[in-house]
Amino acid sequence: MLPGGSKERSALQHGYFHEKFNRVFESEAYTDPIKIRRQRRVKEMQKNIGKQFIPSSGEKMPSGLGNHYGTFAGPVSAFSPVAKARQGYKAPGRNFTTNPAKKGTGYGYLSVTISKYPEYKGNEYDKTKEISKRENEAHRKALKGGAFRLNMHPKAYFDGNPFMSDRPLPPAKKGVSKPPDVKPFRPSNPPKKAGGSKAGTFDPYPSHSQDPYGIKYKRPVHVVNKTGKIFVPSTGPKTAPISSILDQNVTKVVNSMNYRTVRSVTYG
Repeated sequence: MLPGGSKERSALQHGYFHEKFNRVFESEAYTDPIKIRRQRRVKEMQKNIGKQFIPSSGEKMPSGLGNHYGTFAGPVSAFSPVAKARQGYKAPGRNFTTNPAKKGTGYGYLSVTISKYPEYKGNEYDKTKEISKRENEAHRKALKGGAFRLNMHPKAYFDGNPFMSDRPLPPAKKGVSKPPDVKPFRPSNPPKKAGGSKAGTFDPYPSHSQDPYGIKYKRPVHVVNKTGKIFVPSTGPKTAPISSILDQNVTKVVNSMNYRTVRSVTYG
């Protein structure tokens, strides 16, 4: 219920008597859900005509694998899981042997094979290093002298260059020079004229002849009218073909459905 006075809007139940919101409308009677549920249960019980149905032979127990309930013979004693009383186990006697018993097949047994089990021998940590050191000392003792070294200055090549000598070159010899020739050069034939002239050659200048190749053709003028100018249409609206009213009437009246029954109309 909401007490008198104004109340701020909130999604919580603070300020109400009940912690849970109950549906309450104006002019609505109080309803008890427990009482309504009890009345509904009483109405359902009134629908029962007689007493509760009880089977005559009682309830049937579930019969599964290994269960004898409901059979004619009853339980079979041979299939009972109870352990039966048995006599104590008596081990059979040992076979007769002429040789002493063997200790094993040889795999994993000691002192069975021909050779004895190897004794333990400790291995030092630096054993390999000592062996290599001993071999290196024996190798040095076998050497007769030191390493072979050349007492020559190293060169860039294995053999000497036959075209190069270590000796100094002799002084250059000065040859007798001839006096310079100061005479101008004069060609044996007369000079040629510039511009491709053939004067002074053995053959005369050839006569002019027209070249048949490379003939130039003039581009023809595209003549479309008498004046020889290109046609340019005038600006503005253009006329278009218009069908007559009679043709339009025929197109609208006569179609594929009534072209057999249509009557001809004559205009006088």
